[in-house]
Formats: sequence, C-alpha cells, structure tokens
Amino acid sequence: MKLALELALEVAREAGTLLLELQRKPLEIREKTRRADIVTLADGASERLIIERLHAEYPNAAILTEESGLHKGTSNERWIVDPLDGTTNFAHGYPMWNVSIAYEREGEITAGVVYAPAMEECFTAERGSGARLNGAAIRVSEIARLREALVCTGFHPANFARNGRHFATVSDHAQAVRRDGAAALDLAYIACGRFDGFWEFDLPPWDVGAGILLIREAGGTVTRTDGAAYAPGDDSILATNGSIHGELAAVLL
Repeated sequence: MKLALELALEVAREAGTLLLELQRKPLEIREKTRRADIVTLADGASERLIIERLHAEYPNAAILTEESGLHKGTSNERWIVDPLDGTTNFAHGYPMWNVSIAYEREGEITAGVVYAPAMEECFTAERGSGARLNGAAIRVSEIARLREALVCTGFHPANFARNGRHFATVSDHAQAVRRDGAAALDLAYIACGRFDGFWEFDLPPWDVGAGILLIREAGGTVTRTDGAAYAPGDDSILATNGSIHGELAAVLL
C-alpha cells in the first residue's frame, strides 16, 4: 500500500491531467441548487477517477467528496476530496482552479495536496515534515502589519451579504484584498507567502482539508474568525502567516 502523501500526489496529478484534457472540449455546465453555483461533467469525471484510485489502495477508508458526499469506510481513515475547486474559473478558462486531496487518520489531517494543473504548481504537506511547492520547501510570509498585507477572501455571488461588510472593512485596513474563487489555492498561497491572510465563511471540509495542513506546516496559523480553534466544516475560517493574525481577527469582529 502506498503512503498517503505519495498516493494523493499521484492521484491529484492524474485528475489534473484529465481536467486539462476535458477543458479543451465543449463543456456541459449546469447550476446546482442556487444561482452561479455550477458544476460540469469534468467535476464528475475527476471525482470518479479519484475515488476509484483511492479506494483501490485504501479500500477500508472513507472518502468525503464534493459531488457525491460521503462514501463510508470501516477504518479510522478518511480522504477529503475536492475534484475540481474553482469550477467557475475552470469553465471560463481562468487558471485559478485546482484538485485538492487530504488524508485524515483518527480525526487528524496528516497529508495534503493542492494541485493547480493550468499553472503547473503542486503544493504538498505532510504532518511534521513541512510544506513544499513543486518539491521545494515553502514558508509563510514575514509581513508583520495588516496595512502592508495582501489578503484574500471568498464568497458566493448569491450570498455576498454574508461577507460584504467584512470585505469593505478589511479593504480599509489591508494593502489590498483579492477574491480568486478557489479556496484551496488561496490557502496554498498563504503557505508559500503570496498571500498574508485569508478569511471566509461556510466553507465545506473539501475546500480546506489540504490547505490548512499546508499553512500549519509552513509556519502559519489557522483558527475561526473569532480566534477559536478551527476544524474543517466550521462556519468561519481565518488563516494567516501568524504575524497579522490578531490584527486581522480584530478587524473581522
């Protein structure tokens, strides 16, 4: 049986290759349950590939995925999968999309991969062994003040009000605020120092599983926006390089 990180990396790359191939073909796009929440045939194709490959190596592990939900297992292991994070970006040819795979054992995420095929960037992390980008070690930034920080957030177009006032307030305090529409990649960008902070509300576990491990292994901090301990599936997340964490949390009150 392959080690979790080795398998996650291999499968993420295979899914990424498939997605690049499908992106060159006409896409069938449909909305889910609310406006602008879209899914394509590529999402499902990527998910099927990932589930098949993970189940073949870890037949007893549960698998939690965006499109088909929880596939129950019989062990204390679980894979947390987003087969295509940033579907709207993917559908429009905007390169900010990725495949995210995290491995959890006894409730602890111990391995994670965020792979951005269009940019040929692969972020990996293993608990206790640091974080890497295309094999090279990465660390969070050293920005110490929010006024000098580039921060990022996300929100669903149909629910802008949930985050709108925070977007405006943080824009008054930070050097700049970005919204790229791919949460897993936003978190990976904190891990490698491109972003200094990130917050969002109501993110499901598959959007954050691999990303939070990347940040922690790169020296950053992840909590809820109120500063409490964070677990995947909580209704808010605040992730930073650590140095601006308290200042950004105060602005988000």
